[in-house]
Amino acid sequence: MSALIRLEGVGRSYGGAGDAPAARALSDVSLSIREGEYVAIVGASGSGKSTLMHILGCLDRPGSGTYRFEGRDVSALPADERARLRREAFGFVFQGYHLIPTDSALENAALPALYAGEDRASREERAAGLLERLGMGGRLLHRPAQLSGGQQQRVSIARALANGGRVILADEPTGALDTQSGAEVMALFDELSARGHTIILITHDPQVAARARRVIEIRDGRVVGDRPGAGAAAPGAARMAASASAPACVPSSASAVAEAGPSHRAGTRLSDARGRDVEDGRPRPGHAPAASALAEAWRAAWRSMALNRVRTALTLLGIVAGVASVIVMLAIGRGAKEQVVRQMGALGAAILYVSGGVAPEGGVEGVVTLDDLAAVAGLPEIARVMPVIGNPVMLRHGAYLRPSYVVASTADLPAIHRWPVARGRFHIAAENRELAPVVVLGSRLRERLLPDVDDPIGQLVLIDATPFEVIGVMSAKGAESGSENYDDQAFIPFDTGRARVFTAIAEPEYAVVEARSPQDAVAAEAAMRDLLSTRHGRESFSIGNAAAKLQAAAESRNAMTLMLGLIAAVSLLVGGIGVMNVMLMTVRERTREIGIRMAVGARQRDIRRQFLTEAALVSLCGGAAGVALGLGIGLVLLAAGVELVFSLTAILGAFGCAVATGLASGLMPARAAARLDPVAALSGG
Repeated sequence: MSALIRLEGVGRSYGGAGDAPAARALSDVSLSIREGEYVAIVGASGSGKSTLMHILGCLDRPGSGTYRFEGRDVSALPADERARLRREAFGFVFQGYHLIPTDSALENAALPALYAGEDRASREERAAGLLERLGMGGRLLHRPAQLSGGQQQRVSIARALANGGRVILADEPTGALDTQSGAEVMALFDELSARGHTIILITHDPQVAARARRVIEIRDGRVVGDRPGAGAAAPGAARMAASASAPACVPSSASAVAEAGPSHRAGTRLSDARGRDVEDGRPRPGHAPAASALAEAWRAAWRSMALNRVRTALTLLGIVAGVASVIVMLAIGRGAKEQVVRQMGALGAAILYVSGGVAPEGGVEGVVTLDDLAAVAGLPEIARVMPVIGNPVMLRHGAYLRPSYVVASTADLPAIHRWPVARGRFHIAAENRELAPVVVLGSRLRERLLPDVDDPIGQLVLIDATPFEVIGVMSAKGAESGSENYDDQAFIPFDTGRARVFTAIAEPEYAVVEARSPQDAVAAEAAMRDLLSTRHGRESFSIGNAAAKLQAAAESRNAMTLMLGLIAAVSLLVGGIGVMNVMLMTVRERTREIGIRMAVGARQRDIRRQFLTEAALVSLCGGAAGVALGLGIGLVLLAAGVELVFSLTAILGAFGCAVATGLASGLMPARAAARLDPVAALSGG
């Protein structure tokens, strides 16, 4: 029979960096092991036997020499190919059990089948069957901390058999067990050997080595002996003796486990000509299907978060604060912008002011006449033109005197300034033509001039000694920054003002011009400037663009919103860095778990997926909590009178950025985990 495993001149050294000498663990090891052999590799501590086991199990590479499995040199295989070989050909039983502490016995036993591509139902059904046959049927859902040493080792054996257990590598399998548990475990190995499994025991215990049918002795990294073991004389008798020495539950368990025998794959190739995994010419699964693997990764990630609640909460805090601050700050910024928009609506978003002025080259101050305004009104960009004369005048009602700014304008004032009348009405064009002595009072002026009058409509007030009838009161408007309060003003018809109050003024002091739309304001200003320059022969006038002023205010609010958003984004980035730090700590804390997953056949991409999934789950939970917190804070601020405008785009953007930041932050830890050396990871380093 050809050798299943053949080592020729294998050597392995560690260290040797810089001036430090290399430590030689193995030197010129040559041996072969046939299918179905029961071999014990014995030696003192530090002799190199564990290093040999790591190389045999494809956890490590030889530094020199060749290692052939089924005639194929596997020494230089890439990491994922060695993972496939571990997954399909080897089962490991460790002295320290090496079970994943957060997983149940059932989940630990089914782990190799996950990476072999089996669906959850199939792998858990088979794992449950193995555990039941090993006497663990009542403890399927127990975690390792709830099991005794012997029970944990049985779970480890079930895990080794999950994918068939063609070659079982056992490193000091009884070293951490009491005598009875050790006898039970050895009885299991005897039965598995009898059923055709290739068993390789690594031990320093002569009594354990005596159960094998072949004993290889190693000393100082070299094979110094290779002899038949006591189990070779009468394997059947040895098996019966082992069964008799074990507790009653063990022989039937061992026999039941061994009934199926190993998963024989003589003739199995590592890959076909196209690189596919094949068995007897048929492709076979080489890794877990994406959906199954992702579901397992989510389950493990959720369990890890649940078992580390405090750390998870602290990790989430950065993401939650970042998302909430983005939502709230952008809502505040949008609220401020809405205030400007409302102000634009209140004052007229397309208003321009034109008045006479001195030309840049000097000269007499120009005057914008009513004829000029009539020409301006004919421009296609212009909707309305309102001439205005305004000056401070003394108003009187009974014993009350009040200096006020009196505005003489046309009837278009409420429409242009988006300023409704609260009581009564505004003067009309007919009253302007008839020079009617009517006045509309600002809301505060009405309170100060007629404090004792319940209904001001119809009352007479003196404006510079001329009686005017009050026909209306404007709604409260307030004042623009730096301007006189509009509510202290009085409003009379334009021609009435020229004829009765401002008799020395023939032309408007200025005019209020409304463009057809805010978008036309700049074009209207340019057209008006060209027209008046042509009419005056020079630019002896000035044009103030209130719309541009308001748009500049809106742009400044936009800049403020952007600044607030950037500040919030920085906090979100800090939260992402926190995720990275915690994930790096998690990788360090779970190094042994990573080694276990690699030992049972997980590829580098499987390990990356595991930790990226955890980072994604943290980010998703943090993002969702941040959205909830941001909306909650926003509602409180709204109740307190702060103007906010929530944006669905901002909410979704903040949530998406949180997830993206978490994934990006988890990428480096995930790659670090995937690149760990399996041997170093299993040792916890």
